[in-house]
This record gives sequence, C-alpha cells and structure tokens, in this order.
Amino acid sequence: MLGVDSGGSGVRFALGRADSGSGSGVRAGTAAPTVVSKEPVPTGPAGIDAGRLLEQLLPAVEELRARTGAEAVAAVAVGAAGMASLGDDLRARLPGALAGALGVGRLALAADGVTAYAGALGQRPGAVVAAGTGMIALGTDLTRWQRADGWGHLLGDCGGGAWIGRAGLEAALRDHDGRRGGSALLRERAEALFGPLPALPSVLYPRTDRPAVLASFAPEVARCAPVDPVAAGILRAAARHIAESAAAVCPDGVADARAPLFPAGRSADASVSECEVALTGGLFGMGDPLLVPVREELAALRPGARTVSAAGDPLAGAVLIAAALARGELRLPHDPAMLRVTTEQDT
Repeated sequence: MLGVDSGGSGVRFALGRADSGSGSGVRAGTAAPTVVSKEPVPTGPAGIDAGRLLEQLLPAVEELRARTGAEAVAAVAVGAAGMASLGDDLRARLPGALAGALGVGRLALAADGVTAYAGALGQRPGAVVAAGTGMIALGTDLTRWQRADGWGHLLGDCGGGAWIGRAGLEAALRDHDGRRGGSALLRERAEALFGPLPALPSVLYPRTDRPAVLASFAPEVARCAPVDPVAAGILRAAARHIAESAAAVCPDGVADARAPLFPAGRSADASVSECEVALTGGLFGMGDPLLVPVREELAALRPGARTVSAAGDPLAGAVLIAAALARGELRLPHDPAMLRVTTEQDT
C-alpha cells in the first residue's frame, strides 16, 4: 500500500502492509519505509499539478520497492493540501496514470485534513485539527464530513504556520516603521533570517513557495513568545482561530438521526456531547506556547471537547486509508472533494 502526503513544504511517500491500521484506530508505532522530497508540488491553472506529482511519485515507488522487495502496490492513497479546492487535475489524471504505470486500480484522493484525521483518530468519530504551513479542521460522525478553514494562506488557514509567520513579520515591520503593535525582538529575528526589512517584499513576493517562507518565521514567534508580549499575543490569536475551527466541526451526539449533525448557529454554551479533538501537524511542535492557549480557547468555546494525542501523522493516515481500501474496509465517508475513491471497475 502506498501512502502519499503532499504539503506546502514537500512530499512524503511510504509503503505499508495491507494490515496497517486495521480496526477503528491506527497503530501509532507502525513504521513504514519512507521517501521524502523537499520540493512541494506546484499549482497551475488546473490546480495541483498532477504531472509534477507523478514525476516525484513514480521514482519514489521504485526506490521503495527496491528497499523493501515489494512486487506490487495494491492501493494508493494521496493526501494533498488544497485537494478539496484545487484537486481537479489530480482527480482527472491520477487514476489512469497510476493504473497504467503501476497497475493500481484502487486509489483514494483525499484532502490533507482527511489523511491527518485518519492518522490521528483512525476510523472513529471525532474531530482533527491539522496545522502545519496551513490549517484545516475536520470532523465526522462517519456519515459525512464537516470542514472549517483550509482555504489557503491568502483567504484563510487562520492560525497556521504561514498565518503566524506573516503576523510576526508584520509586527517586525511595524517596529521598523515606528507604528504601534511592533516588536523589536521580532524585528531583530526577521533581520537575522531575511536581511534588511525594506528588502523583504522583493525577497518574499516573487517566491512561488510563499506559504512555506512565511511559515519558516513561525518558530521565531514561538521562541520570542515567553518574553515578548507581541509574539505571545500572536500565538493567542492563532490559538483562538484554531479553537474556533475545531469547535465548528465537532459532531454533536444527536438522538434523532434526521436532525442535523452540525446545527447551524449552535451557541458556544449549548449542551453538547463529548468530542475527541486530535491536534496534529508540525505546528503543534511549538509546545506549550501554542498548546496551552489552544486548550484554553477550545474549553471556553466547546466544553464537551477533549483534546487527545494524535496516534499518527498524515502520512500514517494515507497508508491507513490505502490499506483499508485494499481490504475493502474503508469506513471514512466518501465525498467528491474530500475523499474520492476509485476502484478497478472505475479505471
């Protein structure tokens, strides 16, 4: 089984066995041979470029086969940042390309939030916040998905790495200009990383990997937060955004199956059932400067929510989905944008 995790900072590929992640959960300790590319897959007029992904995927499969002795790939699951909105090229071209090149008839194309969900909670109800360069929250009762954010760094991904990095650089520029809300410490760190601040627009704006460049400054904001109130305020605002998205997607326990699972206009103090919320992604590696305010904000918004440790990462989730698909045991909801599944008869 081949799992693929494509994000703003690169692509990872892993081979797993058909019994990877059997049952409703995942095997957190299951290791899989992995190939890593630090070149993100670009987007074009048709969305995420399927040809560029294949240029990385096919050699990675050959390398993994050589390392493991695997003869065939029974199923593939691709999790990609932006799949829901920008996945048309992948959905159009990958099924036929993988069937022709690898003889694979079972393919799952998933939003990165879906693979993050599978890696964190397996195939049980709950909610997951996946935060790295971007940020998306996803919840399900195993009948349908509810999504919040994940709209990219220009329109959303509020609280994600690019959002935090951009806010930190704005605070640095405010200090440079002498405006309120600036931070001398963040200005010092920005100059150390990017050079003189007046040149920052010319360094940043032409880059095709702007989200990753912005996110590269997020760890500096976290390092400054314990001694810098501006940096701490940025992380508190990020935590509020993350908690709002998590609260929006937590499924309610509803006695009447015909009632809406995610009621519109649900008040923050409404009586709700407990919901597991897994926090996953590299952003939470910041530790307490971000995790503590996230838990505080979530407790205030959604008293029934309980944060849990993610059992595995999005790559583990992609392997789990591929293995479940190969066994005919995939229970996560199929969805044209979030989780599209192709089988042999479809190719």
